[in-house]
Amino acid sequence: MGFELIGTGHYVPGKPVTNADLARVMHTNDEWIFKRSGIRQRHYAPEGVGASDLGVEAAKRAIESAGIDKNEIDYIVFATMTPDHIFPGPGALLSAKLGLDHVPALDIRQQCAAMIFGLQVINGLIAGGTAKTILFVGAEAHAGFMPYEDWSLLEPGCTREATEEQKTKTDEHRALAILFGDGAGALLFRKTDRDAGLKGCRVQTDGNGGRLLYVEAGGFRTRPYWNQDLLDRRAYIPKMDGKELFKYAVTKLPETARALCADTKTTLGDIDWFLAHQANTRINEYIRDVLGVPTEKMPMNIDRFGNTSAGTLPILIDELTRAGKLKKGQLNMLLALGAGIHWGCALMKW
Repeated sequence: MGFELIGTGHYVPGKPVTNADLARVMHTNDEWIFKRSGIRQRHYAPEGVGASDLGVEAAKRAIESAGIDKNEIDYIVFATMTPDHIFPGPGALLSAKLGLDHVPALDIRQQCAAMIFGLQVINGLIAGGTAKTILFVGAEAHAGFMPYEDWSLLEPGCTREATEEQKTKTDEHRALAILFGDGAGALLFRKTDRDAGLKGCRVQTDGNGGRLLYVEAGGFRTRPYWNQDLLDRRAYIPKMDGKELFKYAVTKLPETARALCADTKTTLGDIDWFLAHQANTRINEYIRDVLGVPTEKMPMNIDRFGNTSAGTLPILIDELTRAGKLKKGQLNMLLALGAGIHWGCALMKW
């Protein structure tokens, strides 16, 4: 008994914001951004649109592609680090917006590594007989923590630019701001008697690295948990140590991939696709070279979407599935590392 992928979908909001557009709000250019990240453009959720809204659109497309009635879904797993509210979690909001009022919805918080952990959860729910058809959604609305003061400057066709003072202020967060985009991916999994599902998984967490990427504001260590000082200090913008995160990713993920292969008596050559979290092209290229993986076996789409955190893997899987590249019977390795620090690799047979 296992589980198979029966439907995929993704959604990104609005028109893309290019690197040239970002040059209107900070001191940067397309060459500088692309060289450091591999990103050419990204999408931002408009005011009033949250992760659950993006997730609903992706879920509708996954349901349509699966050709099932939505009421066949008997469990929802929702992954995000940018929820609509501190509580309730967006899983409940998504279930209501889909008209699945009584379906249990679980929220998970492993950031960019959420899908690896999510596959373990899905495997357990199905193996334990709790659910038969599970909707997994990864969605992010990062726009809320971006450092831009005048969003109208990013509108398509705008010819105005931020003042030098505004640009300099935004430059303080330039390394973070160029990376993240908004979007959602949705995957439908169903119990099956076929030889399919999770063939092995290794996940780890090291909270000692928690402050390599974190948001200071909005937590319940302060009274109240939001105050004017936090807003004035722009403490809602994440703090990120990009160099240390890079070291973590290029060290831990290859180690974990090799260990997982040893666990499952699998060789790297047995694997059809290496589906890596889309955080930074340089990270993925480094991991690919260390593992000796052919370029064509590790597809990337970060150039068009940026880092959509929990959304990156399901968005990538949807694109590859619709292109006819991911097929039944293939063995694929998923790799991801996210804030926490959480990381892991999973072997999935499609």
